[in-house]
Amino acid sequence: MRRLLPFVLCGLIALSAGARAADDPMNVVAEKYAHLVLALGQHDPDYVDAFYGPAEWKTEAEKEKQSLDAIAAGSMELSAKLAAPNAALNQNRPSPQSSPDGRGGAKASAIKSDQMDCCAPGMADGDMVTLRREYLEKQISALVARVRMLKGEKLKFDDESKALYDAVAPTYPDSHFDDILAQLEKKIPGTGPLWERYENWRKPFMIPKDKLDAVFQAAIKECRARTLAHVSLPPNESFTVEYVTNKPWGGYNWYKGNFHSVIQVNTDLPIFIDRAVDLAAHEGYPGHHVYNSLLEKNLVRDRGWMEFSVYALFSPQSLIAEGTANFGRDVAFPDKPDRIKFEKEVLFPAAGIDPARADEYYAVQDLMKELNYAGNEAARRWINGEIDEKAAVEWLQKYNVMEPARAQQRMKFIQKYRSYVINYNLGEDMVKRYIEKRAGKDPEKKWSEFGKLLASPRLPSGLQ
Repeated sequence: MRRLLPFVLCGLIALSAGARAADDPMNVVAEKYAHLVLALGQHDPDYVDAFYGPAEWKTEAEKEKQSLDAIAAGSMELSAKLAAPNAALNQNRPSPQSSPDGRGGAKASAIKSDQMDCCAPGMADGDMVTLRREYLEKQISALVARVRMLKGEKLKFDDESKALYDAVAPTYPDSHFDDILAQLEKKIPGTGPLWERYENWRKPFMIPKDKLDAVFQAAIKECRARTLAHVSLPPNESFTVEYVTNKPWGGYNWYKGNFHSVIQVNTDLPIFIDRAVDLAAHEGYPGHHVYNSLLEKNLVRDRGWMEFSVYALFSPQSLIAEGTANFGRDVAFPDKPDRIKFEKEVLFPAAGIDPARADEYYAVQDLMKELNYAGNEAARRWINGEIDEKAAVEWLQKYNVMEPARAQQRMKFIQKYRSYVINYNLGEDMVKRYIEKRAGKDPEKKWSEFGKLLASPRLPSGLQ
């Protein structure tokens, strides 16, 4: 019976969503959007990052293999429906539903009672419907832009990020990064390139491969405990960790549906002690795993909003996903001394690393984080044709202080994902401003606002 449960749930989700679609015109648009995303996934293997809707939808997409022109036409038709002054679409206000797995009601809420006003009936529920409509409009617009790109249209970096992610990252001159590098030079004196001195300086903080899983699991345990103290997750949520090689990224969350994720950690290059909490929080708690689980619970199962059963990677949703995943680390560890204390007492010993230099190490990491936007500049200049691949790698070595192998890996990421890079740094900054504008420095309020954001169809342009 345990093995059959996911299949039973998929069937119940499909029946429930189908019944509600007859009463809700917006659901018809949403389901057609999901079909179009799956259809585009036949042309772009990276486009569908996750899907946990009815299996026959995916089978149908594989059989039909719609052309890019047909997908574009279908998308434009949906955009026109959303733009039309349709009373049914404008006035629809669905009420929360019991989840198909029988866990409806107060006990099934994915956010604790003090966080539920984002999903409550009445005015707040109407706000959710408005957010849903705006979300569909932007997601469909991004889908059309991706079709144009697959057909060969070349966009400048900022135009691409605006079309796909509903945001444009700030541009910084070289002098901005030079000032930060000058501060790093004082922290890591010596001769030779700064990237080389930095690599030698941080070798004592490298996690041995045979201790990587123990360290990572300890970080996950702490991040999960801190998350569960504020956010109620489905009782059967889980994820597994795999260690992989030959990838252009450092970590990846593959959300499988039914509140389960597979998290992969790339071990091509050395992994340093700060990455344990970063990866655990970003990929797991309260990052991607929590975000996807709450969307599935609150929007797909409780409301039957099937557009959230599919995750289009190159879309505005990704800026929210990456931004909350990055900022989630600071929500889980709101005080830097608190994080350092945990790492000194738990992670450093688990890795066999001397904790005596932890404060020194994190002072340097704070400066390194200020160089995050340098990667955007490398991507922007390469995509805009201002520099070639070799120059972009050299830029990353100098301004991101990366050894050649790490700079090459980052360049592979840029070549594959292009302007997606803004979703990490700009996404984090936008989420941070949004949360802190509402919560100030109150850690409990931060969790409350963070939980609302994770469980709602918010757009980058709506992070005001």
